[in-house]
Amino acid sequence: MDYSYDREVGQRVRAVRERRGLTQEKLAARLQTHDCDITRSALAKIEAGQRHIYLFELRVLREILDVPYENLLP
Repeated sequence: MDYSYDREVGQRVRAVRERRGLTQEKLAARLQTHDCDITRSALAKIEAGQRHIYLFELRVLREILDVPYENLLP
């Protein structure tokens, strides 16, 4: 299976997170307050392209990071 798309999404999530000055821990905490049960470890795997991101998670990430989907998706 080709995980290049997952890696690209993860790299984009990481880039936006870092531009916002958030650590993985802080972003994971914000996601959890929006009923999105992602741990820091799961977020690290998403950013590394080792875990798929679900549509609900992507929607919440977009809201929290305040970016359009185009900034997160290749």
